[in-house]
Amino acid sequence: MKSPAARLRVAANEKAEAEKILQIKRAEGEAEAKYLSGLGIARQRQAIVDGLRDSVLGFSVSVPGTTAKDVMDMVLVTQYFDTMKEIGAASKSSAVFIPHGPGAVSDVATQIRNGLLQASQL
Repeated sequence: MKSPAARLRVAANEKAEAEKILQIKRAEGEAEAKYLSGLGIARQRQAIVDGLRDSVLGFSVSVPGTTAKDVMDMVLVTQYFDTMKEIGAASKSSAVFIPHGPGAVSDVATQIRNGLLQASQL
């Protein structure tokens, strides 16, 4: 028969072991959630790329003389204006100063393209 102090030590060890297992399982769950989230983002981006590729090919066939760069520039300009619209429509938006003019949109497209190319080389 164990003394009360010995039983308390065993109970404390069992409790500590249970807490350790809970922390490990919690960390494993978080790691799995992050992994699955990353897979979801990767699939979403792949779907966007596939859609853009199909759009570029379809537009190039429908409008002879256009290049993939022309289509992507048009997509970037559309995204630019959509972003400006969202900023303007938000009720609590702060002021955002973005160069705006005939050459500015082309400059923004060039900056975005260069940023993507630099990121892909990292």
